[in-house]
Amino acid sequence: MAQNFGRVDYLMALPIILLTLFALGILLLDLMLPAHWKKINALTALAGILFSAAGVVKIQLALNAAGVPGESAFLNSMVVDRFTIYFWYLFLAGAAISILMSVRYLEIEHENHGEFYALLLFSVVGMMCMAAGFDVVLIFIGLELMAISTYVLVGFLRTDRRSNEAALKYLLLGAFSSGIFAYGLSLFYGLTGSTSLLGIRSGLVRLAAAHPYHTDPIAVVALLTTATGLFFKIAAMPFHQWLPDAYEGAPTSVTGFMSVAVKAAAWAMLLRIFLWGLYPLRTVYVALLIFISILTMTGANLAALTQSNLKRLLAYSSIAHVGYMLLGLVALASVAYPAPAFFDGLKGILLYLLVYTFMNLGAFGVIASLRQRNVIGDEMDDIAGLYFRAPTEAVLMLIFLLSLAGIPPLAGFYGKYFIFLSLIESGHYVLASLAVLYAVFGLYYYMRIANQIFMREALDKTPLPISVGMRLALGVSAFATVYIGIFPEQFIRIVNWSLGIAQTPSVASLVR
Repeated sequence: MAQNFGRVDYLMALPIILLTLFALGILLLDLMLPAHWKKINALTALAGILFSAAGVVKIQLALNAAGVPGESAFLNSMVVDRFTIYFWYLFLAGAAISILMSVRYLEIEHENHGEFYALLLFSVVGMMCMAAGFDVVLIFIGLELMAISTYVLVGFLRTDRRSNEAALKYLLLGAFSSGIFAYGLSLFYGLTGSTSLLGIRSGLVRLAAAHPYHTDPIAVVALLTTATGLFFKIAAMPFHQWLPDAYEGAPTSVTGFMSVAVKAAAWAMLLRIFLWGLYPLRTVYVALLIFISILTMTGANLAALTQSNLKRLLAYSSIAHVGYMLLGLVALASVAYPAPAFFDGLKGILLYLLVYTFMNLGAFGVIASLRQRNVIGDEMDDIAGLYFRAPTEAVLMLIFLLSLAGIPPLAGFYGKYFIFLSLIESGHYVLASLAVLYAVFGLYYYMRIANQIFMREALDKTPLPISVGMRLALGVSAFATVYIGIFPEQFIRIVNWSLGIAQTPSVASLVR
């Protein structure tokens, strides 16, 4: 029997539909614009972001009016709940700041084409499907839409050999990991007879009841292959090989976008699958998560210590932050729902992704501002003496670096705080101590960058020109980084709202 889609289905998909229409509109509009009017494409993309955000607000108000935490749509293949809405706002914020960073950068590179902004919007459409997907088919379609758009964005500098090499490496490794991920999902379908996360969870519960003394070996193989694909997407070691090269070769504004929005989408997908679909296997994957998190923190922090390229250094820093967030997943998977460690671990991950969006985009924004006609701008020497060329940008970079290191009262502190709190609550004292130790490593290589900015003499002493769009992007990022750090209570409440929980007395006393 044919299924008729109703008003609710299209309301839940409204932000996705709007972004798609604006992306297609940019492709058509670009054909008619003369070269000196190409900035209109950026304005159109920003308008698409705003319209999509208005659609998310409309959904949020409709859910509040109905008194329900979420609504399923399109034959239960997608679920728009508070968790979904939280990530949708993150994607749109990251995309908007990246667009502001891109306008002047693309002009300098002579690559100011409309398809750049269209691909950016299409990638956000894929991310939205990943966050809302409750069926592995929709999740995989969203993943591939995001991935293919990002492959092209990484290689968007067509005359740059590094950009072409980075895109090719990212494409090949990404296609390989997607194949492994799809194989794992197909095994779960064969085991449970369902592509729905809820159906997979029910099937795994039935398997556990049928074999109470051991885990089905096919389920273990399916878990390992699925986890391999997920770890590749979040760039956990040893599945990180693509990330430093992709970050270095991509346009810097694209690197910033990948480091926050693409990573947040991968985390949304990972949390959906691990906590909604594979939760019955948590006793199996906790040991795997512990191993991967320790390996990721160790390898990434040691590699970052020796980097001389700013984008590669921040790439390994990004990988190290993945290790910290995996510790939150270890803590919440180690306890039974609804223990405090479960909520604090999940809260730590979501808050980490929120603050990381602003502080990491801000850091990459400063690097992007260094790009001039004859200067690439992503080596340590390029940032030397920045304080004497652009003092405002230098101070902002210091704020972003201190926040990335987790120094209070900046925003990055609270992400780490809840991760460490959840580890202690779940009894992982050794992991908590190790994470604190590696945070000291992070402070060292972030201060290497600060030393270049404030203590070195500038090789080029001409003032650094900063475009209006870049100033706005850096201003928004810096304001959010400082404001969240000083007044964290309302943002903790937002994270609590996304999880449907109330603020605990211990958290209330912390943020007073």
